Amino acid sequence: MRVVAVSKSEKKGEKKQNQESCMLIAGHGMEGDVHADGTHRQLSLLAVESIATMRDLGCDVHPGDFAENITTEGICLHTLPVGTRFLIGENILLELTQIGKECHSGCAIAKQVGRCVMPKEGIFCRILKGGEVRPNDPIRVLPKEEV
Repeated sequence: MRVVAVSKSEKKGEKKQNQESCMLIAGHGMEGDVHADGTHRQLSLLAVESIATMRDLGCDVHPGDFAENITTEGICLHTLPVGTRFLIGENILLELTQIGKECHSGCAIAKQVGRCVMPKEGIFCRILKGGEVRPNDPIRVLPKEEV
């Protein structure tokens, strides 16, 4: 289980750009990202496996295209319960706060193929302990006894 991509954007409504690394700020969000506002949706995650589902439908999509901050591999994110905690690397601690979201009406991907995975399979997290995150960092789901 690993981080595939780390992405951010400065404006709403645009694809996020992949980065070599990003700082996650506890209680706030990803430094320099438009959605960093300290709400319960400080950080968005989507599995690369969900992106592959859209590619199989004929979409030319890549990590960051669904406006997710972190693209993961090896975790079926949307099946985990709210309250699940994740450890990225040795120090970054996240808590799942929301599964899915309401898709805005202008979603180009939904218009192209009739549906989009982010509203059902994307998740949102609160950053409990921040730090620098990079592609290929390990990510793991913490068992309840480690929380």
